[in-house]
Amino acid sequence: MMSGYSRRHTEISSRGEMSPSPPSADHSISSSNGHFPVSLKRGKHGKLSYTNGSTETSQFRQKISRITCDDEALINKKLPKELLLRVFSYLNVVSLCRCAQVSKYWNILALDGSNWQRVDLFEFQRDIEGAVVENLSKRCGGFLKKLSLQGCQIIGDGAMKTFAAECNNIEELNLTNCKKISDSTCGSLSRHCKKLRVLELDSCAQITDSSLKALGDGCQGLEQVNISWCNMISDNGVDALARGCSKLHLLIVKGCPLVTDAGLKSVGLHCNELKMLNLHSCTGIGDEGIQHIAEGCHKLEFLCISGCSNLTDIALVALGHGCTELRTLEVAGCNQFQDAGFQSLARACHEMKRMDLEECVLITDATLGHLSMGCPKLEKLSLSHCELITDEGIRHLGHSEFATEHLTVLELDNCPLISDAALEHLVQCHKLERIELYDCQLVTRAGIRRLRNHLPDIKVHAYFAPVTPPPSVGGGRQRYCRCCTIL
Repeated sequence: MMSGYSRRHTEISSRGEMSPSPPSADHSISSSNGHFPVSLKRGKHGKLSYTNGSTETSQFRQKISRITCDDEALINKKLPKELLLRVFSYLNVVSLCRCAQVSKYWNILALDGSNWQRVDLFEFQRDIEGAVVENLSKRCGGFLKKLSLQGCQIIGDGAMKTFAAECNNIEELNLTNCKKISDSTCGSLSRHCKKLRVLELDSCAQITDSSLKALGDGCQGLEQVNISWCNMISDNGVDALARGCSKLHLLIVKGCPLVTDAGLKSVGLHCNELKMLNLHSCTGIGDEGIQHIAEGCHKLEFLCISGCSNLTDIALVALGHGCTELRTLEVAGCNQFQDAGFQSLARACHEMKRMDLEECVLITDATLGHLSMGCPKLEKLSLSHCELITDEGIRHLGHSEFATEHLTVLELDNCPLISDAALEHLVQCHKLERIELYDCQLVTRAGIRRLRNHLPDIKVHAYFAPVTPPPSVGGGRQRYCRCCTIL
């Protein structure tokens, strides 16, 4: 093992990756904590890799004792090992690897498994291969509580099998966009990782219902699951997950077209602690599915059903009856919702703070009247592409108690009937921080200036098309030829 590494041996590139050492040197960082001795090396392309050592527990203790005596650095004499370990515990991956190259003593401390309880390898996603994960798992073992492999597309089931067996105390695991991950990985997690609470499988396209069945059987402590864009998952998988993981309080199922009302029925029956549910672009669900959610998930605070174009006012009425704790509702693109549905919702959901009603093209000023009276805590409201909204609806908002005390963001993009008069109604909204006015063609620069006179800190996002000059300006071509002029 080489000691006394100089700073030139490790540099960080503009991408945040460890740049390779000089061609003539093959430097490595090695350590042992008595359970999983390792070496951290960089290959010829600067990629990180780990290799195993062979030091036993007793040898490790003797070695660190001898190295401590030999190391003359003042900081090592003044600070005990426990305190240095505590300092290292706050460092990220790159900083720990740098510290590991300062001296043999720091090498052993920096690479101790207790410093690697939370590891995020997103910055190295293009370099991380299966061997890295396997050897990292063996070194960290039971210490590792949180691991992010987001974007590590080279990682496959073999590496994750080793990880699950070695790191059985893992609580949070992010496998977003790990495209080689399949049902085999979830089977390994089910067998070994009983303490798993948070699992991100976003865009893992090979995941099927079998994965959710395994997780429901073996990881029943799961509280947060993201299976967005896993388009092979159907109602059977959602049913198995809901039955086995009744402690779920966050479920994200974006872009799963095979999930229908039957799957949501199981969620409503078994996941009574659910607080956040995202069904964005689940085009197979209808009013019946939302009714099941409303009947069983009374603690729901966040609901996204944007892009679920089959829903009607029946769904809003059900939410008004069963989900009175709602604080965020996103229904962009639900183009069958009308004023009556939002009236029912506003009567009961008085805790609402954020609503996205973009492209709810059938709502009128009446909806804004209902929200003004029934949702006194509303802070953010999007009405983009709600083309029937007029200045009168904005008057309802601007003069309501919630707008003057709480409203911070108002989006009115592509509302063609909104004019400067609407801005006049907003001058009393002292908390208003941002307003969107793109393609509101009746709004002028003068109207915006008047609004800013009352709200000087507001951010106004607007677009004004350049004025088209008359044909005669700039010596352009004549509109009529000489013959037409004579005639």
